[in-house]
Amino acid sequence: MAAVAVHQFAQCITCHAWSPDQSMVAFCPNSNEVHIYKLMQDKWEKVHVLQKHDQLVSGIDWSGTSNRIVSVSHDRNSYVWNQEGPEWVPTLVILRLNRAALCVQWSPKENKFAVGSGAKNVCICYYEGENNWWVSKVIRKKHNSSVTGVAWHPNNILLATTSTDGKCRVFSTFIKGVDARESKTGSSSDPKFGEQIVQLDLSSSWAFGVKWSPSGNTLAYVGHNSMIYFVDDVGPSPLAQNVAFRYLPLRDVLFVSEKMVIGVGYDCNPMVFAVDKSGLWSFIRFLGERKESSSGPKSGSQFSEAFGKFYGQSRQGLSSDTVEPSKIQGAAHDNCINCIELLKQQGSKTKRFSTSGMDGKVVIWDLENQQDLREYL
Repeated sequence: MAAVAVHQFAQCITCHAWSPDQSMVAFCPNSNEVHIYKLMQDKWEKVHVLQKHDQLVSGIDWSGTSNRIVSVSHDRNSYVWNQEGPEWVPTLVILRLNRAALCVQWSPKENKFAVGSGAKNVCICYYEGENNWWVSKVIRKKHNSSVTGVAWHPNNILLATTSTDGKCRVFSTFIKGVDARESKTGSSSDPKFGEQIVQLDLSSSWAFGVKWSPSGNTLAYVGHNSMIYFVDDVGPSPLAQNVAFRYLPLRDVLFVSEKMVIGVGYDCNPMVFAVDKSGLWSFIRFLGERKESSSGPKSGSQFSEAFGKFYGQSRQGLSSDTVEPSKIQGAAHDNCINCIELLKQQGSKTKRFSTSGMDGKVVIWDLENQQDLREYL
C-alpha cells in the first residue's frame, strides 16, 4: 500500500501544513486553534498551540524558506506567525473582510500571500515594514460567490481561483514596489493588478482545489459534479478537457509531476489521474486499497443497495451509526479528505505527499514503490 504512515492527531482536522524540514506539522483540529506537533524520538508530541482566532481556522500555510506560518479563520482575520526563540509571535494582517476567510497560500517567493473569502473577493497581502503589519490589495467584483481555492503560478504574478459560482479564474497580482519589473510576464502592456486573464466556465457546480503544474503550463481544478478539469495554454485561447468519474466528488488536487495528478475528496481514498502521449487525461486507479465489504451485495445498482439498507434500518430500528460502511474497507482514511500537501520534492517530481481529513488523521503517502505509476513520475 502507498500509505507509509498514519497519524491520529485529533477527532477532525480542517487543514494542515508542514515545516520546511518536515520535522513539524501544524493543523487545525476543527477549532479556533492551530496545533503544532514535532517528531521526537519516533513520536509526535505537541509543542505549540497558536491561539489568536475567535472562530474556526479554515486555512494554514507554512512558508518553505522564511519559516513563517499564515493562518486564516471564519472570524475574518489572518495572522502571520514568526518564531522568536521558543514562542510563535503573531503579526496583524489587514484584510478588510466582512465575511469569513476560507483559504490561504504563500506565493512562490514568499513576499505575498493570497486569501480567498466568502465576501466574493481575494486579498493579496504583502508586508509593510514601517508599521510592522501585513496589508492587502483586494480583487473585487470578479467573483459571484465564495472563493474556495487559490493557487499561485510559479512566476509569482498569476493567481488562479475557484469559486462556488462554478468558475475558475486567473488574475494578475503585480504590485508595484513588491514585485520586480522583470518578473512580469510579457512586455510593457502587461496586465495590471486585479486584471482578469481568463475565466473558465467548465463546471456546472461548485469548484474547488485549483493547482498549477510545476512548470505552470497546466492548470487543474475539480467540480462538485464528480469531474476534474485540465487546462493548457492558459490565456485568451485555452485548451481545456474534463474527466468525469463514477465516484464521489473531489475536494483538492496535487500535481505529482507534469504527467500525474492526485485528487482527494469524499471517497476517502486518493485518486490518480495521468496524461498519455497524445495529451489526454484519464483516471488511472485509487492509490489506496479498495475492497468491497462482504456484508453488502456483490451486484445490483447503487439505488437497490441504498434502498435495502434503508428498508433494513426501518424494519430493525437501527440508526445509521450502527451500519458498517460498504464502500471502503481497510483504507487509510475513514472520512472525507479535505487537504493534500507535498512532502518530498526532487526536481520537478514529488514522490511523497500527505493528506488530512475529517477523521482526524494525517496520512503520509509514498509513490516510490508504485511500479505501474513510475512512467508518469
